[in-house]
Amino acid sequence: MTPERLDVLFVSLFPSSPPTFGAQRRIEGLMRVLGRRHRVAAVSLVSPEFDAGLAEREMRRWCDEVVLVPARSDRSPVKRLLQLRALASRRSYEHHAFSDPALDRALAQVLGARRFDVVCLEAPFLVQHGVRRAPPGAPPPIVIVDQHNVEHQLARRSRDASRGLRRLHHAMNWRKIRADELDAWRCADGVAFTSVDDAEQARALVPEIVSAVIPNGVDVDHFRRRPDAPADRSRAVFFGTLNYFPNQDGVRFLLSEIWPRIAGAVPEARLDVVGPHPTAEVLAHRGPRIDVTGPVDDVRVPLERAGVVVVPLRVGGGTRLKILEAMAMSRPVVSTTIGAEGIAATDGRDLLIADGPAAFARAVQRVMEDPGLATRLGEGGRALVERRYSWVAVGAELERFVRSLGRAGAPELRPGAPAGAEAR
Repeated sequence: MTPERLDVLFVSLFPSSPPTFGAQRRIEGLMRVLGRRHRVAAVSLVSPEFDAGLAEREMRRWCDEVVLVPARSDRSPVKRLLQLRALASRRSYEHHAFSDPALDRALAQVLGARRFDVVCLEAPFLVQHGVRRAPPGAPPPIVIVDQHNVEHQLARRSRDASRGLRRLHHAMNWRKIRADELDAWRCADGVAFTSVDDAEQARALVPEIVSAVIPNGVDVDHFRRRPDAPADRSRAVFFGTLNYFPNQDGVRFLLSEIWPRIAGAVPEARLDVVGPHPTAEVLAHRGPRIDVTGPVDDVRVPLERAGVVVVPLRVGGGTRLKILEAMAMSRPVVSTTIGAEGIAATDGRDLLIADGPAAFARAVQRVMEDPGLATRLGEGGRALVERRYSWVAVGAELERFVRSLGRAGAPELRPGAPAGAEAR
Protein backbone atom coordinates (compact mmCIF):
# COMPACT_ATOMS: atom_id res chain seq x y z
CA MET A 1 0.00 0.00 0.00
CA THR A 2 1.65 3.22 -1.17
CA PRO A 3 1.34 6.49 0.78
CA GLU A 4 -0.01 8.29 -2.27
CA ARG A 5 -2.22 6.00 -4.31
CA LEU A 6 -4.37 2.96 -3.58
CA ASP A 7 -5.55 0.26 -5.95
CA VAL A 8 -9.20 -0.40 -5.04
CA LEU A 9 -11.55 -3.06 -6.40
CA PHE A 10 -15.31 -2.70 -5.89
CA VAL A 11 -17.38 -5.89 -6.15
CA SER A 12 -21.15 -5.46 -6.35
CA LEU A 13 -24.40 -7.25 -7.13
CA PHE A 14 -25.34 -4.71 -9.83
CA PRO A 15 -23.64 -1.95 -11.82
CA SER A 16 -23.20 1.33 -9.98
CA SER A 17 -24.00 3.56 -12.93
CA PRO A 18 -26.05 5.30 -14.09
CA PRO A 19 -27.62 5.30 -10.62
CA THR A 20 -31.39 5.02 -10.26
CA PHE A 21 -31.66 3.79 -6.66
CA GLY A 22 -29.90 4.35 -3.37
CA ALA A 23 -27.46 1.44 -3.30
CA GLN A 24 -26.17 2.39 -6.77
CA ARG A 25 -25.73 5.98 -5.64
CA ARG A 26 -23.63 4.92 -2.66
CA ILE A 27 -21.32 2.72 -4.75
CA GLU A 28 -20.97 5.33 -7.50
CA GLY A 29 -20.36 8.10 -4.97
CA LEU A 30 -17.54 6.17 -3.32
CA MET A 31 -16.03 5.10 -6.65
CA ARG A 32 -16.13 8.59 -8.06
CA VAL A 33 -14.52 10.34 -5.09
CA LEU A 34 -11.82 7.67 -4.67
CA GLY A 35 -11.21 7.67 -8.43
CA ARG A 36 -9.99 11.27 -8.23
CA ARG A 37 -6.83 10.23 -6.36
CA HIS A 38 -6.59 6.46 -6.66
CA ARG A 39 -6.90 3.62 -9.18
CA VAL A 40 -10.38 2.13 -9.06
CA ALA A 41 -11.69 -1.04 -10.74
CA ALA A 42 -15.06 -2.78 -10.60
CA VAL A 43 -16.46 -6.28 -11.00
CA SER A 44 -20.24 -6.48 -10.96
CA LEU A 45 -23.10 -8.78 -11.74
CA VAL A 46 -25.46 -7.34 -14.34
CA SER A 47 -29.00 -8.60 -14.85
CA PRO A 48 -31.10 -8.04 -18.00
CA GLU A 49 -32.90 -5.06 -16.43
CA PHE A 50 -29.69 -3.01 -16.82
CA ASP A 51 -28.20 -1.70 -20.06
CA ALA A 52 -24.76 -3.31 -19.76
CA GLY A 53 -23.20 -1.14 -22.44
CA LEU A 54 -24.40 2.08 -20.87
CA ALA A 55 -23.37 0.88 -17.41
CA GLU A 56 -19.83 0.11 -18.56
CA ARG A 57 -19.44 3.46 -20.34
CA GLU A 58 -20.63 5.36 -17.28
CA MET A 59 -18.48 3.38 -14.83
CA ARG A 60 -15.36 3.89 -16.95
CA ARG A 61 -15.58 7.59 -16.17
CA TRP A 62 -13.91 6.79 -12.81
CA CYS A 63 -12.84 3.14 -13.16
CA ASP A 64 -9.83 2.07 -15.21
CA GLU A 65 -11.17 -1.50 -15.42
CA VAL A 66 -14.80 -2.64 -15.49
CA VAL A 67 -15.91 -6.27 -15.70
CA LEU A 68 -19.65 -6.94 -15.91
CA VAL A 69 -20.73 -10.53 -15.35
CA PRO A 70 -24.15 -11.58 -16.69
CA ALA A 71 -26.26 -12.59 -13.70
CA ARG A 72 -28.18 -15.83 -13.62
CA SER A 73 -31.85 -15.58 -14.51
CA ASP A 74 -34.16 -14.27 -11.81
CA ARG A 75 -37.28 -15.55 -13.55
CA SER A 76 -39.94 -16.84 -11.17
CA PRO A 77 -39.29 -20.61 -11.66
CA VAL A 78 -35.57 -20.13 -11.01
CA LYS A 79 -36.26 -17.91 -8.01
CA ARG A 80 -38.70 -20.42 -6.56
CA LEU A 81 -36.15 -23.22 -6.92
CA LEU A 82 -33.58 -21.14 -5.05
CA GLN A 83 -36.10 -20.38 -2.33
CA LEU A 84 -36.89 -24.10 -1.97
CA ARG A 85 -33.17 -24.87 -1.82
CA ALA A 86 -32.72 -22.27 0.91
CA LEU A 87 -35.55 -23.80 2.96
CA ALA A 88 -33.51 -26.98 3.36
CA SER A 89 -30.22 -25.16 3.93
CA ARG A 90 -28.65 -23.39 6.89
CA ARG A 91 -27.70 -20.67 4.40
CA SER A 92 -29.97 -17.83 3.38
CA TYR A 93 -31.82 -17.45 0.11
CA GLU A 94 -29.48 -14.53 -0.71
CA HIS A 95 -26.40 -16.71 -0.22
CA HIS A 96 -27.70 -19.19 -2.79
CA ALA A 97 -28.99 -16.49 -5.16
CA PHE A 98 -25.58 -14.82 -5.36
CA SER A 99 -23.51 -17.99 -5.46
CA ASP A 100 -22.46 -17.50 -9.07
CA PRO A 101 -19.61 -19.51 -10.66
CA ALA A 102 -19.23 -16.93 -13.44
CA LEU A 103 -18.54 -14.25 -10.83
CA ASP A 104 -15.97 -16.55 -9.20
CA ARG A 105 -14.16 -16.92 -12.50
CA ALA A 106 -14.19 -13.20 -13.24
CA LEU A 107 -12.81 -12.35 -9.81
CA ALA A 108 -10.10 -15.00 -10.07
CA GLN A 109 -8.98 -13.53 -13.39
CA VAL A 110 -8.98 -9.89 -12.25
CA LEU A 111 -7.31 -10.53 -8.90
CA GLY A 112 -4.78 -12.91 -10.44
CA ALA A 113 -3.66 -10.35 -13.00
CA ARG A 114 -3.35 -7.26 -10.82
CA ARG A 115 -2.52 -6.58 -7.20
CA PHE A 116 -5.11 -4.58 -5.24
CA ASP A 117 -4.62 -2.89 -1.89
CA VAL A 118 -8.25 -3.29 -0.93
CA VAL A 119 -11.36 -5.10 -2.13
CA CYS A 120 -14.69 -3.48 -1.18
CA LEU A 121 -17.54 -5.99 -1.14
CA GLU A 122 -20.82 -4.14 -1.53
CA ALA A 123 -22.89 -6.82 0.22
CA PRO A 124 -22.06 -9.41 2.90
CA PHE A 125 -23.24 -12.23 0.61
CA LEU A 126 -20.22 -11.59 -1.64
CA VAL A 127 -17.76 -12.87 0.97
CA GLN A 128 -18.38 -16.43 -0.30
CA HIS A 129 -16.48 -15.53 -3.48
CA GLY A 130 -12.71 -15.90 -3.24
CA VAL A 131 -11.42 -12.33 -3.14
CA ARG A 132 -8.36 -12.67 -0.90
CA ARG A 133 -6.21 -13.35 -3.94
CA ALA A 134 -3.22 -11.68 -5.60
CA PRO A 135 -0.71 -12.33 -8.38
CA PRO A 136 2.10 -14.76 -7.45
CA GLY A 137 4.40 -13.27 -4.83
CA ALA A 138 2.16 -10.30 -4.03
CA PRO A 139 0.43 -9.83 -0.67
CA PRO A 140 -3.34 -10.36 -0.62
CA PRO A 141 -5.66 -7.36 -0.48
CA ILE A 142 -7.44 -6.01 2.56
CA VAL A 143 -11.12 -7.06 2.42
CA ILE A 144 -13.83 -4.64 3.51
CA VAL A 145 -17.55 -5.43 3.64
CA ASP A 146 -19.59 -2.31 2.93
CA GLN A 147 -22.87 -2.76 4.81
CA HIS A 148 -25.51 -0.59 3.15
CA ASN A 149 -27.94 -2.00 5.74
CA VAL A 150 -27.76 -4.51 8.55
CA GLU A 151 -29.43 -7.03 6.28
CA HIS A 152 -30.86 -9.36 8.90
CA GLN A 153 -32.44 -6.41 10.73
CA LEU A 154 -34.01 -5.26 7.47
CA ALA A 155 -35.33 -8.79 6.82
CA ARG A 156 -36.76 -9.03 10.33
CA ARG A 157 -38.53 -5.69 9.96
CA SER A 158 -39.81 -6.82 6.57
CA ARG A 159 -41.27 -9.91 8.23
CA ASP A 160 -43.14 -7.75 10.72
CA ALA A 161 -44.57 -5.54 7.95
CA SER A 162 -45.42 -8.34 5.51
CA ARG A 163 -48.38 -10.59 4.93
CA GLY A 164 -48.95 -14.06 3.51
CA LEU A 165 -46.13 -15.93 1.77
CA ARG A 166 -43.78 -12.95 1.93
CA ARG A 167 -44.10 -12.91 5.72
CA LEU A 168 -43.45 -16.66 5.88
CA HIS A 169 -40.34 -16.29 3.72
CA HIS A 170 -38.88 -13.52 5.89
CA ALA A 171 -39.81 -15.39 9.08
CA MET A 172 -37.76 -18.40 7.98
CA ASN A 173 -34.96 -16.52 6.23
CA TRP A 174 -33.94 -13.64 8.49
CA ARG A 175 -32.04 -15.79 11.01
CA LYS A 176 -30.14 -17.42 8.15
CA ILE A 177 -29.25 -13.96 6.85
CA ARG A 178 -27.98 -13.10 10.33
CA ALA A 179 -25.75 -16.19 10.37
CA ASP A 180 -24.37 -15.37 6.91
CA GLU A 181 -23.87 -11.74 7.86
CA LEU A 182 -22.01 -12.54 11.07
CA ASP A 183 -19.77 -14.95 9.15
CA ALA A 184 -18.99 -12.15 6.69
CA TRP A 185 -18.11 -9.69 9.46
CA ARG A 186 -15.76 -12.19 11.08
CA CYS A 187 -14.13 -13.02 7.76
CA ALA A 188 -13.50 -9.45 6.62
CA ASP A 189 -10.59 -7.31 7.76
CA GLY A 190 -12.98 -4.40 8.27
CA VAL A 191 -16.67 -3.59 7.98
CA ALA A 192 -18.10 -0.21 6.98
CA PHE A 193 -21.52 0.74 8.38
CA THR A 194 -23.63 3.69 7.31
CA SER A 195 -24.71 4.68 10.83
CA VAL A 196 -23.57 4.54 14.44
CA ASP A 197 -26.69 2.53 15.32
CA ASP A 198 -25.81 -0.17 12.79
CA ALA A 199 -22.20 -0.33 13.99
CA GLU A 200 -23.30 -0.70 17.62
CA GLN A 201 -25.77 -3.47 16.72
CA ALA A 202 -22.97 -5.34 14.96
CA ARG A 203 -20.51 -4.94 17.83
CA ALA A 204 -23.07 -6.38 20.25
CA LEU A 205 -23.23 -9.51 18.08
CA VAL A 206 -19.53 -9.73 17.09
CA PRO A 207 -17.43 -7.96 19.75
CA GLU A 208 -14.18 -8.51 17.85
CA ILE A 209 -15.42 -6.74 14.72
CA VAL A 210 -13.17 -4.06 13.23
CA SER A 211 -15.51 -1.40 11.92
CA ALA A 212 -16.01 2.24 10.98
CA VAL A 213 -18.99 4.43 10.24
CA ILE A 214 -18.83 5.48 6.57
CA PRO A 215 -22.17 7.26 6.07
CA ASN A 216 -24.15 7.62 2.90
CA GLY A 217 -23.42 10.84 1.10
CA VAL A 218 -24.59 13.18 -1.61
CA ASP A 219 -22.97 15.20 -4.38
CA VAL A 220 -23.64 18.64 -2.92
CA ASP A 221 -22.71 20.37 -6.18
CA HIS A 222 -25.01 18.24 -8.33
CA PHE A 223 -27.90 18.28 -5.86
CA ARG A 224 -28.29 22.02 -5.45
CA ARG A 225 -31.54 23.89 -5.92
CA ARG A 226 -31.43 26.87 -8.26
CA PRO A 227 -32.22 30.08 -6.37
CA ASP A 228 -34.91 31.10 -8.86
CA ALA A 229 -36.50 27.64 -9.27
CA PRO A 230 -40.25 27.78 -8.53
CA ALA A 231 -41.65 25.43 -5.91
CA ASP A 232 -45.24 24.45 -5.20
CA ARG A 233 -45.60 24.61 -1.41
CA SER A 234 -48.73 22.42 -1.54
CA ARG A 235 -47.01 19.62 -3.49
CA ALA A 236 -45.72 16.60 -1.55
CA VAL A 237 -43.21 14.29 -3.25
CA PHE A 238 -42.30 10.70 -2.44
CA PHE A 239 -39.46 9.22 -4.51
CA GLY A 240 -37.72 5.87 -4.61
CA THR A 241 -37.65 2.50 -6.35
CA LEU A 242 -41.23 1.30 -6.01
CA ASN A 243 -40.66 -2.46 -6.20
CA TYR A 244 -38.32 -2.32 -3.19
CA PHE A 245 -40.32 -3.62 -0.23
CA PRO A 246 -39.57 -0.82 2.29
CA ASN A 247 -40.69 1.73 -0.32
CA GLN A 248 -43.74 -0.38 -1.27
CA ASP A 249 -44.81 -0.53 2.36
CA GLY A 250 -44.13 3.19 2.86
CA VAL A 251 -46.17 4.21 -0.18
CA ARG A 252 -49.02 1.91 0.87
CA PHE A 253 -48.99 3.58 4.30
CA LEU A 254 -48.89 7.03 2.68
CA LEU A 255 -51.71 6.44 0.22
CA SER A 256 -54.07 4.53 2.48
CA GLU A 257 -53.63 6.20 5.87
CA ILE A 258 -51.76 9.50 5.57
CA TRP A 259 -52.76 11.12 2.29
CA PRO A 260 -56.54 11.11 2.92
CA ARG A 261 -55.90 13.20 6.04
CA ILE A 262 -53.67 15.66 4.18
CA ALA A 263 -56.07 15.93 1.24
CA GLY A 264 -58.98 16.64 3.61
CA ALA A 265 -57.10 19.34 5.52
CA VAL A 266 -55.37 21.08 2.58
CA PRO A 267 -57.72 21.30 -0.43
CA GLU A 268 -54.98 22.42 -2.81
CA ALA A 269 -52.53 19.65 -1.79
CA ARG A 270 -51.07 17.44 -4.51
CA LEU A 271 -48.91 14.33 -4.32
CA ASP A 272 -46.23 13.12 -6.75
CA VAL A 273 -45.05 9.50 -6.44
CA VAL A 274 -41.79 9.29 -8.38
CA GLY A 275 -39.67 6.26 -9.17
CA PRO A 276 -39.24 3.17 -11.33
CA HIS A 277 -41.38 0.04 -11.15
CA PRO A 278 -44.63 1.40 -9.68
CA THR A 279 -46.89 -1.47 -8.65
CA ALA A 280 -50.46 -1.93 -9.83
CA GLU A 281 -51.62 -0.98 -6.33
CA VAL A 282 -49.81 2.37 -6.57
CA LEU A 283 -50.94 3.05 -10.14
CA ALA A 284 -54.57 2.53 -9.08
CA HIS A 285 -54.36 5.72 -6.97
CA ARG A 286 -53.62 8.02 -9.93
CA GLY A 287 -56.08 10.87 -10.20
CA PRO A 288 -56.46 14.67 -10.27
CA ARG A 289 -54.53 15.07 -7.00
CA ILE A 290 -52.10 12.13 -7.20
CA ASP A 291 -49.56 11.76 -9.99
CA VAL A 292 -47.56 8.55 -10.36
CA THR A 293 -44.76 9.57 -12.69
CA GLY A 294 -42.67 6.41 -12.87
CA PRO A 295 -38.92 6.81 -13.53
CA VAL A 296 -37.49 10.23 -14.34
CA ASP A 297 -34.28 11.19 -16.12
CA ASP A 298 -33.28 13.62 -13.38
CA VAL A 299 -34.73 13.32 -9.88
CA ARG A 300 -33.72 16.92 -9.18
CA VAL A 301 -36.62 18.14 -11.33
CA PRO A 302 -39.44 16.79 -9.11
CA LEU A 303 -37.43 17.61 -5.99
CA GLU A 304 -36.97 21.20 -7.07
CA ARG A 305 -40.70 21.81 -7.37
CA ALA A 306 -41.60 19.94 -4.17
CA GLY A 307 -43.11 21.89 -1.32
CA VAL A 308 -42.28 18.98 1.01
CA VAL A 309 -40.57 15.60 0.58
CA VAL A 310 -42.25 12.79 2.50
CA VAL A 311 -40.47 9.67 3.79
CA PRO A 312 -43.19 7.60 5.55
CA LEU A 313 -41.08 4.45 5.89
CA ARG A 314 -41.89 1.76 8.47
CA VAL A 315 -39.21 -0.69 7.31
CA GLY A 316 -35.59 0.11 6.61
CA GLY A 317 -31.91 -0.29 7.37
CA GLY A 318 -28.80 1.81 7.01
CA THR A 319 -29.61 5.42 6.13
CA ARG A 320 -31.88 6.83 3.46
CA LEU A 321 -30.13 8.55 0.56
CA LYS A 322 -33.48 10.04 -0.45
CA ILE A 323 -33.41 12.22 2.67
CA LEU A 324 -29.87 13.42 2.04
CA GLU A 325 -30.67 14.26 -1.59
CA ALA A 326 -33.84 16.13 -0.63
CA MET A 327 -31.91 18.07 2.02
CA ALA A 328 -29.16 18.89 -0.48
CA MET A 329 -31.88 20.38 -2.71
CA SER A 330 -32.96 22.57 0.27
CA ARG A 331 -36.35 20.85 0.39
CA PRO A 332 -38.14 20.40 3.72
CA VAL A 333 -38.47 16.75 4.74
CA VAL A 334 -41.07 15.00 6.88
CA SER A 335 -39.99 11.50 7.89
CA THR A 336 -40.85 8.71 10.28
CA THR A 337 -38.30 7.82 12.94
CA ILE A 338 -37.27 4.73 10.97
CA GLY A 339 -37.04 6.76 7.77
CA ALA A 340 -34.55 9.19 9.32
CA GLU A 341 -32.70 6.52 11.28
CA GLY A 342 -28.94 6.93 11.34
CA ILE A 343 -28.88 10.50 10.00
CA ALA A 344 -27.56 13.08 12.47
CA ALA A 345 -30.50 15.42 11.89
CA THR A 346 -32.32 17.42 14.56
CA ASP A 347 -36.11 17.26 14.60
CA GLY A 348 -37.54 20.73 14.09
CA ARG A 349 -34.30 22.19 12.71
CA ASP A 350 -33.22 19.95 9.81
CA LEU A 351 -36.48 18.04 9.21
CA LEU A 352 -39.69 17.03 10.99
CA ILE A 353 -40.08 13.57 12.53
CA ALA A 354 -43.58 12.13 12.89
CA ASP A 355 -44.84 8.59 13.49
CA GLY A 356 -48.40 7.40 13.00
CA PRO A 357 -50.70 8.56 10.21
CA ALA A 358 -52.36 11.46 12.07
CA ALA A 359 -49.07 12.92 13.36
CA PHE A 360 -47.39 12.51 9.97
CA ALA A 361 -50.27 14.21 8.16
CA ARG A 362 -50.23 17.11 10.64
CA ALA A 363 -46.48 17.59 10.12
CA VAL A 364 -46.91 17.73 6.33
CA GLN A 365 -49.80 20.17 6.75
CA ARG A 366 -47.62 22.42 8.94
CA VAL A 367 -44.94 22.61 6.26
CA MET A 368 -47.47 23.30 3.49
CA GLU A 369 -49.14 26.07 5.46
CA ASP A 370 -46.05 27.75 6.97
CA PRO A 371 -43.60 29.05 4.33
CA GLY A 372 -41.21 30.24 7.03
CA LEU A 373 -41.00 26.74 8.53
CA ALA A 374 -40.46 25.23 5.09
CA THR A 375 -37.60 27.64 4.41
CA ARG A 376 -35.93 27.03 7.78
CA LEU A 377 -36.09 23.25 7.37
CA GLY A 378 -34.71 23.46 3.84
CA GLU A 379 -31.81 25.65 4.93
CA GLY A 380 -31.10 23.46 7.97
CA GLY A 381 -31.04 20.29 5.90
CA ARG A 382 -28.76 21.82 3.28
CA ALA A 383 -26.31 23.00 5.94
CA LEU A 384 -26.27 19.53 7.49
CA VAL A 385 -25.38 17.69 4.28
CA GLU A 386 -22.71 20.25 3.40
CA ARG A 387 -21.18 19.80 6.83
CA ARG A 388 -21.38 16.03 7.27
CA TYR A 389 -22.60 14.15 4.20
CA SER A 390 -20.75 15.31 1.09
CA TRP A 391 -19.14 12.47 -0.86
CA VAL A 392 -15.77 14.20 -0.51
CA ALA A 393 -15.99 13.94 3.29
CA VAL A 394 -17.35 10.38 3.15
CA GLY A 395 -14.62 9.24 0.75
CA ALA A 396 -11.95 10.68 3.05
CA GLU A 397 -13.41 8.64 5.93
CA LEU A 398 -13.24 5.45 3.84
CA GLU A 399 -9.63 6.15 2.85
CA ARG A 400 -8.65 6.70 6.50
CA PHE A 401 -10.30 3.40 7.42
CA VAL A 402 -8.47 1.50 4.67
CA ARG A 403 -5.12 2.96 5.70
CA SER A 404 -5.72 2.15 9.37
CA LEU A 405 -6.33 -1.49 8.41
CA GLY A 406 -3.16 -1.48 6.35
CA ARG A 407 -1.12 -0.19 9.29
CA ALA A 408 -2.63 -2.84 11.54
CA GLY A 409 -1.67 -5.58 9.08
CA ALA A 410 -4.44 -7.61 7.51
CA PRO A 411 -4.21 -11.33 8.35
CA GLU A 412 -4.73 -14.04 5.80
CA LEU A 413 -8.07 -14.82 7.43
CA ARG A 414 -9.39 -13.05 10.51
CA PRO A 415 -9.63 -15.17 13.68
CA GLY A 416 -13.05 -16.74 14.01
CA ALA A 417 -13.85 -16.64 10.30
CA PRO A 418 -15.57 -19.75 8.95
CA ALA A 419 -13.10 -22.16 7.42
CA GLY A 420 -14.84 -22.24 4.07
CA ALA A 421 -15.50 -18.53 3.79
CA GLU A 422 -12.75 -17.85 1.29
CA ALA A 423 -12.78 -21.14 -0.61
CA ARG A 424 -15.65 -22.77 -2.40
